[in-house]
Amino acid sequence: MRTAIAAIVLIGAPLVAGAAGAFATTRAPEFFAQLAKPSWAPPASVFGPVWTALYILMGVAAFLVWRTHGSAGARGALILFGAQLIVNALWSWLFFRWRLGIASTADIALLWLLLVALVIWFVRLRPLAGVLLLPYLAWVTFATALNVAIVRANPDLLR
Repeated sequence: MRTAIAAIVLIGAPLVAGAAGAFATTRAPEFFAQLAKPSWAPPASVFGPVWTALYILMGVAAFLVWRTHGSAGARGALILFGAQLIVNALWSWLFFRWRLGIASTADIALLWLLLVALVIWFVRLRPLAGVLLLPYLAWVTFATALNVAIVRANPDLLR
């Protein structure tokens, strides 16, 4: 029973963070459509499915670390996991709701740093868990470049 609850919590936590971020994007399609974007920007319809898959992978990775080391053995790594989820959800608010380009850039840069640390920690605790975070790291790397390009191209819309 304890394992099932941990799985639900650890896999559910990233989905909840994603939902919290998505709440900030209720008017995002109109705003995103008016932004100047680089030619390599994916269509808006790609973001939802990609993030959903990444949130599930994050949760499975956290569950594997917990399952291998328990709450006490994985405490620091799971705290870092939670911290990066908060920073992740905050980005949507900064970019889409509050339209703060510089702050969203700082946030996503912090997310990238936290994620690199998390990947290293998870690899040490449970290698497969770290590997499961690599698509997330790749996507955040891409999203960081995209964020910077969009902010630079839209100083009138993203202050």
